[in-house]
Amino acid sequence: MATRTRRETNYFKNPFKMQGIDRLLPAGPYEILTDEELIEGLSFPCYRRVSTMIMVPAAASCTAAIEMVSISSVDLSNAQLRDARAACDPS
Repeated sequence: MATRTRRETNYFKNPFKMQGIDRLLPAGPYEILTDEELIEGLSFPCYRRVSTMIMVPAAASCTAAIEMVSISSVDLSNAQLRDARAACDPS
């Protein structure tokens, strides 16, 4: 089955937490990798999401090490929503 990987960078304006990651992550840019597989048998190319990963600073590391963590696309969307709401909150 044919697969592809999409890469995008999401910028969080505030420190955030995400389901599946047990620590507070600092604000800044985060690379998101989404693996998708081709749905065969259609007359046009169509892909379905298979997995989503985020690159985060490694825990308890004093170097520039990063780790790839598998996350839910729903958890990513929720974290982005919370970040956008926090940016709009005047308090």
